[in-house]
Amino acid sequence: MSNKWMTAVWLVMAGTVLAIASGQAQTPSAPTPPAQSQDVPDAPRPQPGAGKAPVPSPIPEPIPDQPPDNQLPPSGQSKPEVRSPATRAGEEDSSIPSPPLNIRTVPEGGATPSPNDAQDQLFKLSVNVNQIMIPVRITTASGHLVDGLLAKDISVYEDGKKQTLNFFTSDPFALSAAVVLDIGMPDVAVQKIHQTFSALEGAFSPYDEVSLFTYSSAVSKQTDFSAANRQLTATLNDLKTVRGRNNGPPVMSGPLGPQGPTINGQNVDASAPVVSTPPKESHVLNDAILAAALDLGKRDKTRRKVIFVISDGREYRSAASYRDVLRVLQSNGIAVYGVGVEGAALPGFKQLGRLHVPFMGYTDLLPRYASATAGEMFTDFSSTRMEDAYAQAMGEARNQYTVGYVTRLTPSSTYRQIEVRVARPDVKVFARDGYYPLPSVR
Repeated sequence: MSNKWMTAVWLVMAGTVLAIASGQAQTPSAPTPPAQSQDVPDAPRPQPGAGKAPVPSPIPEPIPDQPPDNQLPPSGQSKPEVRSPATRAGEEDSSIPSPPLNIRTVPEGGATPSPNDAQDQLFKLSVNVNQIMIPVRITTASGHLVDGLLAKDISVYEDGKKQTLNFFTSDPFALSAAVVLDIGMPDVAVQKIHQTFSALEGAFSPYDEVSLFTYSSAVSKQTDFSAANRQLTATLNDLKTVRGRNNGPPVMSGPLGPQGPTINGQNVDASAPVVSTPPKESHVLNDAILAAALDLGKRDKTRRKVIFVISDGREYRSAASYRDVLRVLQSNGIAVYGVGVEGAALPGFKQLGRLHVPFMGYTDLLPRYASATAGEMFTDFSSTRMEDAYAQAMGEARNQYTVGYVTRLTPSSTYRQIEVRVARPDVKVFARDGYYPLPSVR
């Protein structure tokens, strides 16, 4: 019995040791609380890690192609495109800038091969070209302007060679106009011009710029270039007080002429003959047109330049010659329009003007200026027809075809002939005969 009892004691002790060892190897779980009623809340239980600082949960990283919420663009702006990984596969990294493109386009056959492109930055070739602009007035046989023509209908020849047009328009141009008034005419003609000043102002648009010159024995500039505004009106009103020359023969002294001896510079001997020398009269038409042309040459090239002369056409004792003045006009592309009054309005004036009388000057230069510069000459007696001539002249100057080309000739002092042809047999073409090339601008 003692042996069996001892064996049983050893078995109990071995089981106890095994149970203790097994309990230490496993983590004891929290005991399950007994089921309680729904009416009584559970008492607070201590949580694991109580009394320690809370550990923040990790923040997931945003998707590379989609910015986080705090970096989204404000409302009204487009959001960045979100692409799937399949779309992004095979694409280059956008953070690496791509090299700049160096594309050069030249006409076929116009490129010159170069062994070293770096030389393009070392050498530069400057080419001076001359753009020639030609106003062309095209009318019917009755004098009405012809519209609706295209560039293919007009051909330009320089010194007999057809030119390739690179510019064509039928749009109206703003004018730079120099008005030249002859105040050396008989007073009856000057007063007739004064009555038409309001129509002269109305012939210009608000976009035009106008200057005013007067001349008789000398040239006087009345106003600089400005819009047709109150300044021009005030100047024309002041000119209404200007009187022309006496309609009769010149009077030397006294009420009817020289008579009797005088003391101041005259012979006091009554028997001595009285010799009176009339003053030399001048009528400087060339000088007046030259002064206006030089002033117009400084104006903007985008404007159409015209000189508007109101005169009887007489020219006497100018310092400038007709040839020199015409060269300045043709070098600057200036057209001359004239309104002939007094003797210039007589029938057959152009034919009579060709007969040059010694010591009497010339009377045919104004029509020659108009013809050589593609302008026009108007002649009439009445004030109403003069007012119509103002509007017609400025309307024709503003509303013309304008063609242009690049001349291949080098600048020189040689006159170049121009011929404009229109592919219609029933029209008249008015364009300048030629031009003198201006020196190159440096």
